Amino acid sequence: MVTETRAGTGQAEQAEREYLWTLNFGPQHPATHTTLRIVLTLDGERVVDAVPDIGYLHSGFEKLGEHLDYNQYVVVTDRMNYISPLANNIAWHCAVEKLLGIELTPRCKYIRTILAELARISDHLLCVGAAALDLGAMTAFLYAFNQRELLYEIFELVCGARFTTSYTRVGGLMYDVDERFIARVREFIKQFPAAHANITRLLNRNRIFIDRTKGIGVLSREDAINLGCTGPVARASGVTRDLRKDEPYLAYADFDFKVVCMKEGDCYARYLVRMAEMLESLKIVEQAIENLPPGPVNVDVGTRVVLPEKPKVYTTIEGLIQQFEVIMSNRGFETPVEECYGAIESPNGELGFYIVADGSDVAYRARCRPPSFIHFAVFPYLIRGHMVSDVVAVLGSLNIIAAELDR
Repeated sequence: MVTETRAGTGQAEQAEREYLWTLNFGPQHPATHTTLRIVLTLDGERVVDAVPDIGYLHSGFEKLGEHLDYNQYVVVTDRMNYISPLANNIAWHCAVEKLLGIELTPRCKYIRTILAELARISDHLLCVGAAALDLGAMTAFLYAFNQRELLYEIFELVCGARFTTSYTRVGGLMYDVDERFIARVREFIKQFPAAHANITRLLNRNRIFIDRTKGIGVLSREDAINLGCTGPVARASGVTRDLRKDEPYLAYADFDFKVVCMKEGDCYARYLVRMAEMLESLKIVEQAIENLPPGPVNVDVGTRVVLPEKPKVYTTIEGLIQQFEVIMSNRGFETPVEECYGAIESPNGELGFYIVADGSDVAYRARCRPPSFIHFAVFPYLIRGHMVSDVVAVLGSLNIIAAELDR
């Protein structure tokens, strides 16, 4: 950068600013994949500063939590991280069940664990595939989305929807799984390693992909901790925190798996962590599906909290009364006047809900702690000093989901 210094410091700064450019990256940029906007300040093609600008997908998620009851709100969680909605469903109802002191049945824990890990694989596939696509690797994107299609078929089989699942309920699930689900999961477990290996061969030794990601967007371990990063973003920088190990929930304590970490903290490390995590998730799913306990999926704690199974509603007077008392009667669904925070290890990191209960079936306050909101705030720290072409690499490695930003 050339600046005039003869006229004094003030004029030099003004001349320096005149050489800087402002560039809007998004909200309709192909590499944002969603409604993200970043205001870049450039010196030529080098990024001097970046300001994330959110608010293009505002849906009032938290305010809706004050108007929908603890079962109805699950449909809103689908729209947060819409890449892995089942993980959002599980996170919300884990927090509600913590508030109510409900202990799930063993079968429900295992089914939720299976679906949470399949959702993790689905989320990581999109992240890796889209990040590779942004850098020119079209074939890896196709391999990843072929596997996502198989996962969508499993999700549709278990709850009737591919995208907006709304599968969990307070104290249980919408439906139990059947033998078809078990067979489909076993088929996926059998064929997924080959597809994973294809993506690995395409990218791990690809000189263009490596040059575009190695040493780019480096996040140190200290910065990752200080900035509140979690999930693969933090673990790629050497932070070993994983709620599945550190604060076990559902059935994770029953399974053997590793927490994948690296030290480099760059885009390539974040890619490698997600690739390795998919295989660890597959190990968890295999252990869970082969040891799936028998029994009910809904807890039996009386008629005032847990929704009955639909066949009982349609065929028995007891089921109909229970449905009426929970959904329509003012006497149903009493909660303690307390507050609690519950979190799970979602595909992108710690996804938590802080609930303030006032004794009714609707939360007085429902606060969400989404990982994308934290990681998008980290983006300026990672991109300063890099080139414009590095923006898509860093953004893709963070896997920002815009619906989690605006609440």
